[in-house]
Amino acid sequence: MKTTETLVRELADLEAIRDLSVRYCDCLSRKDIDGLLGLFTDDATYVVKGTELELVSRGRAEIKKMHEKALAETTPRLFVHTQLINLLGGGRATSRCSVEIRNLKVFVEWLGVGYFEDEYVKLGEQWKFAVRHHGFEGDAKVHLRMFIP
Repeated sequence: MKTTETLVRELADLEAIRDLSVRYCDCLSRKDIDGLLGLFTDDATYVVKGTELELVSRGRAEIKKMHEKALAETTPRLFVHTQLINLLGGGRATSRCSVEIRNLKVFVEWLGVGYFEDEYVKLGEQWKFAVRHHGFEGDAKVHLRMFIP
């Protein structure tokens, strides 16, 4: 049986990981690139994938460039649902969640649905994204074009 201390630490880790996705969505909504980049490790990887296209950004500089392009073309609102987190031990974790994407640039435009599959690492007492896979279900050509530099 797990000790109370272990259970509390695991619950705190789960909440901190859930908070990363919420903060990511909030940073996009506020177009806060610096805040968004602070959620990632220095050498993080961000993958945007549709049925016919895959874009990979490695490191904060490339992740910054990709998000600046996307934010120049949209005013996104992301809504994350059903996040499942797996604590792997040793300061590592993974998760998968569903995401709805809307654009508020001129009017509320529904851009699509997809998912995030993430890998996390705990640096000191803080969890960060190490790898973020952003997949789109169905025909996502219109949405994906905003990520192409």
